[in-house]
Amino acid sequence: MRAGLLALTLLLGACTHHAFVSDRLYCGLSVRDGGSVSEEQIESFLREVVEPRFPDGFTVWRARGQWRGGGEEAIVIEIVRPRDARLERLIEEIAEEYRVRFRQEAVLRVTLPARMWLLR
Repeated sequence: MRAGLLALTLLLGACTHHAFVSDRLYCGLSVRDGGSVSEEQIESFLREVVEPRFPDGFTVWRARGQWRGGGEEAIVIEIVRPRDARLERLIEEIAEEYRVRFRQEAVLRVTLPARMWLLR
């Protein structure tokens, strides 16, 4: 029994060492000078910018919200990843590239602690 508790304690300790976070990037689809980001532009951005940085996977969904008093269509890019400074920079690069490429005032980033379970 004690050996089992010791093994469980060591396992849990090892898991907390490799903490995960979930980054969500809220990317507006309205372009500052008029118009909107097209479906083709979104797909191209994901393929050229997001996939090379996170080839193991990410999730994208459409959202509607409010920004500075007006309604806003957006996509949300969510990436669950280990807590790591190098990966942190990659998230920042994605947000900045979206902001510049599609003339956005800002890209909202929300980072939350996450637990990851792969069920097979």
